[in-house]
Amino acid sequence: MKRAPYLSFAFLLLCGLLVVLAPWAARHGVNDVVGGNWDGPSSQAWLGTDNLGRDAWSRLIYGTRTTLTLAALSTLLAFATGGVAGLLAGVLGGRLDGLLSRGNDVLMSIPTLIFALVVLAVVPPGAVTVCLVVAALEAMRIFRVARSLAAGIAALDYVEVARLRGEGSLVLIFREVLPNIARPLVAEFGLRIVFAVLLISTLSFLGLGLQPPATDWGSLAKENKDGVLFGVWAALIPGAAIGLLSLSINAVLDWLAHRGRA
Repeated sequence: MKRAPYLSFAFLLLCGLLVVLAPWAARHGVNDVVGGNWDGPSSQAWLGTDNLGRDAWSRLIYGTRTTLTLAALSTLLAFATGGVAGLLAGVLGGRLDGLLSRGNDVLMSIPTLIFALVVLAVVPPGAVTVCLVVAALEAMRIFRVARSLAAGIAALDYVEVARLRGEGSLVLIFREVLPNIARPLVAEFGLRIVFAVLLISTLSFLGLGLQPPATDWGSLAKENKDGVLFGVWAALIPGAAIGLLSLSINAVLDWLAHRGRA
C-alpha cells in the first residue's frame, strides 16, 4: 500500500489552523505599516514587508483565511446545486435530464475566465459576488461528474429492483445511489477546492476579486508583482502557497484512491 503523505496532511492541517487562528497567528494587523517598502526579513516582519511596508507574514495569514474560506464556501454551494441537480438528472433521466444537460452544456461552452470577467464587470465585485460566481462555474463541472456517476449506478439491477418496489426518487438517490458514488465525489470536492482557489486568486490578481483593504493570495501577488524586478520575493509567497496547497490535496487524494483499491 502506498505510504500516507504525512507532509501533505501536515500542510493541510496547518492551513486549517491558520484559517481558524489567523488573529493569533498574525503578528500585526492586516494593514499595519511596520517598516519601509519591501524591506527584508526582520524581527518585526519575518517574511519582510510588502509594497506599502506592511508585514508580509501577517498579510499572508489573513490572505490564507480569506482565500480558503471563500474556496470552501463556493465549493460547498456548488455541490449543493450542481451536485444535487446532477444526481436528479442521472437517476430520473427523461426530459429533466435532457433539459438540465443541454442547459449545462450551453453554459460550459463559455470559457470560464471570460464568464467570470463579464459577470464581475457588471456586478460590483466583493466577497459575496466572487463566491457566487465561482460557485456557479464550479457547479457546471460538478453537475457533469455527478450526473455521469449517478446514471451509471442507476442502470444497475439493484436500483431497478428498488424502483420496482416503489421506492421514491429521494430514497433511490440517498440510499441506493449516493453511498456508491461517495468516494469519487469526495475526490472531486478536493479537486474543486483547488480550482476554486486558483480562480479566486486569478480574479483578485486581475482586480475583479476582493477589493482593498481585503486581502487574499491573488491580491498579495498583484500588490507585490513589481517587486520581482528588484529581487523582492513577496509576490512569490502566495504563488508558493497555491502550489503547495494543490500538491498537498492531490497527494492526499491519490493516497486515498490507492487505499480504496487495496
